Amino acid sequence: MTLSWTWRRFPDLGVDDLYDLLALRCRVFILEQGPYLDPDGIDRHAWHLLGRDAAGEARAGLRIVDPGTKYAEPSMGRVVLDKALRGSGLADVLVAEGLARADAAWPGRGNRISAQAHLQRFYGRHGWQPVGETYLEDNIPHIEMWRAP
Repeated sequence: MTLSWTWRRFPDLGVDDLYDLLALRCRVFILEQGPYLDPDGIDRHAWHLLGRDAAGEARAGLRIVDPGTKYAEPSMGRVVLDKALRGSGLADVLVAEGLARADAAWPGRGNRISAQAHLQRFYGRHGWQPVGETYLEDNIPHIEMWRAP
């Protein structure tokens, strides 16, 4: 499956893209993983990548948070892929697309993330290395990871 990508700042998403992105995140982060407040105020300080299938259905997304908002560096987060597409390789495509966009927006800058601990190997394939010990975030074990420029 091929996805078409939309890359926009929060104010430029439009109501349909914003609604579809939040609905996808809600299905994965809240219904699958448990309750927490997904709209955290950080979305307003980020670029958003949204992937749609040929039928126009939102199937993948992430955000790249501006440097100085969560960390000193840009930070990829809210990486989400429709459950039906997991294991297809599209998660790697999504992250690679996000990194390419982040590298274009902030050339020469690294990227720091707060990753779900069980996804360390996945993020490691894209160049992130663990930093420190695991910690709980929204009742899920996480670890900070750094990707050099």
